[in-house]
Amino acid sequence: MNTKLQDKNIDFLFQAILSLRTTEECYKFFDDLCTVPELKAMSQRLAVAKMLSMKQVYSDIVAETGASTATISRVNRSLNYGSDGYELVFSRLDDKKQG
Repeated sequence: MNTKLQDKNIDFLFQAILSLRTTEECYKFFDDLCTVPELKAMSQRLAVAKMLSMKQVYSDIVAETGASTATISRVNRSLNYGSDGYELVFSRLDDKKQG
C-alpha cells in the first residue's frame, strides 16, 4: 500500500465507496463526486488494465478504448510494479462471475 496517500480524508472516501451496495448507488455517488471526464478517465484506465492483463496489444487497446499510448504505458507500469490492486479487483470480479 502506498502510505504516502493515506490520510483521514482518503480513508473516509474509501469507507464511503465500501458502503455502496448497487451499481445504481455507485452511479448516484460518483455522479455527485466526480466530473464526467474524471469518471471516464478512471473507467478507461480500468478497461486498459483489464485488456493488458489479457495480453492484448497496445494498438488494439487504443482502438477499443481511445486511450493514449502514454495512458496505456502508465497503467502497464502499475500492473507490473504497482500494488496489485487491479489484479485483486479482476480476480474478485472473475470469482463473482463464476459463483
